[in-house]
Order: sequence, then C-alpha cells, then structure tokens
Amino acid sequence: MASPAVLPISNPQSTGESQPSTTTTSSSSPSPYLKVRTFITRLLGYTRQALSNRRPWIELVDRTAFSRPESLTEAASRVRKNFSYFRVNYLTLLAFVLAVSLLSHPFTLVILLSLLAAWLFLYSFRPSDQPLVIMGRTFSDFETLICLITVTVIVIFLTSVGSLLITTGMVGMGIVCAHGSFRIPEDLFLDEQETSGGPGLFSFIGGAASSAAAAAAAGGPNMMSRV
Repeated sequence: MASPAVLPISNPQSTGESQPSTTTTSSSSPSPYLKVRTFITRLLGYTRQALSNRRPWIELVDRTAFSRPESLTEAASRVRKNFSYFRVNYLTLLAFVLAVSLLSHPFTLVILLSLLAAWLFLYSFRPSDQPLVIMGRTFSDFETLICLITVTVIVIFLTSVGSLLITTGMVGMGIVCAHGSFRIPEDLFLDEQETSGGPGLFSFIGGAASSAAAAAAAGGPNMMSRV
C-alpha cells in the first residue's frame, strides 16, 4: 500500500513577521506635507504664547503719558525702556506694517510665498533619502542648497522685493522709535531684570527664531546636517 503524499505547508508566522518590517520602513519617513504641518502648528503655538504676554493696547496709546524728550540721551533711554516693556506690542506692530505692505503689493507677496515654499519642500522638509530630480537631472543636497541661496539672493537683492522689505522695515522701526522716544516710561511697571537692561526687543526676536528653528528641526532634518 502506497504511503500518502506529503504536501508542503508554509509557515504563516514567518510570513506575518516580514510584513511589519515593510510597514515600519515606509512609516519611518513621513511626507513633507506632514512635516510642514507640524512646523506650522508649533510656530502658531509659539506665536499664541508670545501674544499672550503683550501689554494692553490702551496703555500703549495713553495720551496722558506722552511728552517731548528734553535731550537725545533721554529719548534713547525712553526707547530702551519702552522696548523692554512693549516688546511684544512692537513686534505685532512691525508684523502689521509688513502685512499691509505685502498685501498692497500682491506680486511681491506671491514671490515671497513661492520662495518660502521652495525652501520648505525642496530642502528643509524633503526626505534625505529622496534626491531632487528636475527634468531628468538629479541634484544633491549641496547643489540644491546652492541653487536656493542663489535664487534667494537674486530675488531679495536684485529685484524690487528687497527694496520693499527694507523700506517697510525702516517705516516700522521709525514708528516704534518715535513712539518709544515720546512715551514716558516712568508710570510703567518694570521689574528688576527689565530695568537693568533685560532681554529687550532683539532678544525676543532671537527667541522667536530659535523656537522656529527648533520646530523645524523637530519636524524635519536639520538644514546644516544635510550639507
């Protein structure tokens, strides 16, 4: 009597174990859109936190607290103290002036948004294992960085975009300095750190930039590590 034929049996456990590795590999590199969304969410969260520390606007425009400074030294002292006290309000005012200027020049706004999108999607949040390919040519990270820097320099310094940004910045700073020099700071509550020359406006800008850089590093690869 012939023995029954033996059929090969596959191991379902080994087959099931090979699938999660593929899933893990594919999920380890999120899409650039998800990274940009994370970056924007972190940046908006920091902006809301910073705006919560602003001073009351009625205190900024109190007409009874304005007087002409007697000397240039007094004006500079007032500007320094008001910078320390109203730094969030001043930054908001500068952002408002910039927004009005860009909205009144839509072509410049489109160029700046396109430039920002190019930096985000072509370099900052592009997966490092996916090279940039344009018209059949593959660009390395260093070549991509050089091209973006060149385009940025051309757009900012060789077109009307740069002059618009510089003019807007000068107008905004002029408004801030004029207010700071005429606003009497004696009635303001200044803690010991601010009175002794605390962080001030430019330190706040540095803090905002540092937070934005940290959010970008958390959302995608660090720029400098790709060079």
